[in-house]
Amino acid sequence: MKMDIIIVGVGGQGILLASRVLGRLAMNAGRDVKVSEVHGMSQRGGDVITHVRIGETVYSPLIEEGTADAIIAFEQMEAVRALPYLKEGGRLVVNEQKIMPMPVLSGTASYPETFLSTLGRAGGLFAFDALRVAMGCGAQRAVNIVLLGAFAQGQTAAQEDWLEAVSACVPSKTIEANRRAFLAGWEAANEHEKRG
Repeated sequence: MKMDIIIVGVGGQGILLASRVLGRLAMNAGRDVKVSEVHGMSQRGGDVITHVRIGETVYSPLIEEGTADAIIAFEQMEAVRALPYLKEGGRLVVNEQKIMPMPVLSGTASYPETFLSTLGRAGGLFAFDALRVAMGCGAQRAVNIVLLGAFAQGQTAAQEDWLEAVSACVPSKTIEANRRAFLAGWEAANEHEKRG
């Protein structure tokens, strides 16, 4: 398994936990992994981006623009901001949720309505309401794990390997809820694939 993955969203969405799950999965598979975290004003809802690089040997933690195999975006606007990282033919897994940044909340800007159409031109897009899926399985705070489940569907690692990595990274009292969230995301992506 060799893969460069960008994970983006805003502070408080569990981006760093998602990165840890990917790192654990890679280490369990005997791969080298490097994770680099870049925080904006993350404690105030600012942007957060992590670079996750997995391979036989990984020398640099940073992914260059135009080379990422995949982007997992926890919010629409952050997906568009990260788009320059995606290589041609790369994969996008996007939560349709909109989190209004401070300029929108203060009335000095408006939230663009064309993000999903912009992303759709990149190819390999699976956009869905991950928050609704998480709520549907009783794990509202597990949107990050729902997105990982959607991303994992179609990857080379087995579902049980993913679930083992999730279980190792989340608090013990939330393991079952997070497993349900992962499986719900996996199934959402599976249904998307069946529809073509």
